[in-house]
Amino acid sequence: MIPSQEDLWFLPLGGTGEIGMNMNLYGHDGQWLMVDCGVSFNEPLTPDDLRTSEIVCADPRFISEQKERLAGIVITHAHEDHVGALPFLWRRFKCPVYTTAFTAEVLRRKLLQVGLADDVPVIVVNENETKKIGVFNVKWLALTHSVPEPFAMTIDTPAGRIFHTGDWKIDNQPIIGDGFSSATFKALAKENILAMVCDSTNALKSGYSESESDCYRGLLQTIETEKNRVVVGCFSSNVARLVGLGRIAKETGRYLALIGRSLTNMVSAARVTGHWPDDLPIIDAAHLGYLPREEVLVVVTGSQGESRATLNRLAADNCFDLSLEADDLVIFSAMRIPGNEQAIDRLAEQFKGRKIRTLQAHETDLTIHVSGHPCQEELKQLYTWVQPQLAIPCHGEPKHLDANAEVAKRSHVPQQLIGRNGDLYQLAPSVKVQRQQVKVGRIALLR
Repeated sequence: MIPSQEDLWFLPLGGTGEIGMNMNLYGHDGQWLMVDCGVSFNEPLTPDDLRTSEIVCADPRFISEQKERLAGIVITHAHEDHVGALPFLWRRFKCPVYTTAFTAEVLRRKLLQVGLADDVPVIVVNENETKKIGVFNVKWLALTHSVPEPFAMTIDTPAGRIFHTGDWKIDNQPIIGDGFSSATFKALAKENILAMVCDSTNALKSGYSESESDCYRGLLQTIETEKNRVVVGCFSSNVARLVGLGRIAKETGRYLALIGRSLTNMVSAARVTGHWPDDLPIIDAAHLGYLPREEVLVVVTGSQGESRATLNRLAADNCFDLSLEADDLVIFSAMRIPGNEQAIDRLAEQFKGRKIRTLQAHETDLTIHVSGHPCQEELKQLYTWVQPQLAIPCHGEPKHLDANAEVAKRSHVPQQLIGRNGDLYQLAPSVKVQRQQVKVGRIALLR
């Protein structure tokens, strides 16, 4: 299956019909462009498999069997579900990788761990820069999310122009980076966008997502009245949240420490690329035991109840650097990913059994977590600005894709295409979706 000079195709191998392990292909004139190469965690390989694998990704067989046609790989941002599989899979592709400075630094550290740091050609691109990648002209457009340097892109070919959103939200007051620029996307209305391939994660939610600054204020209100140790569990890749917690530590007279290799790695990458403020110190976690309880603010991994993460070790009082006591507070500053609810609740109950208090987002009126994805009004806004001919929902389960398509329809997008991984979206010369043209599935990167 090879696209002709007249063809413009979209082929998702992962992330369309599910949340996680994003892997998207665009096809034109005998070549393919891959956008994102991500993972999911603790997932079964098949729906009826009772076993889970620690790290899984979309099966890349279709494109690895014709890797000579893969012009390049573009990574939109540094979240695991977009970049995490690349170090494991690159040997199957052996093509250049294009991304921005922060994501490149995060990727470099991952490549070091698998002995590929000197082998993978990583080309760093800047905002509004255009790169010719084979037959594709790709332009990077800055937006807002929960990690430094998240980018959308236009993918231009003689057969048509596509706008791929990546992960995004409209945040006018982000903790790091500039606010969302509406002018950038209003300008796309004049560029005759054939298809907008769009994030669907929060398409079921009405209204607008809250700003990361709202979360900072909510966490500050929660922490500033505390008299004991405070532990915050969040995703290590949420650098904006980490910077906000650094500011809170400074304002409340606490010392900030990190426990978890992924956290320290991410902050180190942020420092190197200028995204960590110089006036926000971080202490060595080994010093925590010597500090008064009221001066301790610790950020840890494990907000989803992961068995080997730091929060679980703290709950079992088996963490080398820190031991919690009654009336200390553990804050879960992260969304409850569907399927993880029981693990999170078990973890909270374990803390409560030791009289350690816990706080989750649904248990307080204060904003202690915000999503990095657009709700319905933001989707409507972007569709109205861009005015694509076609809407292609991605990055979501079926219910999210359907909801996104409905918003696009109400926003006067002429046509909505809904599909799944393995479906071939033919965008030119004619428009149709051919179901299950490519065999897809999951492979285990770690059992």
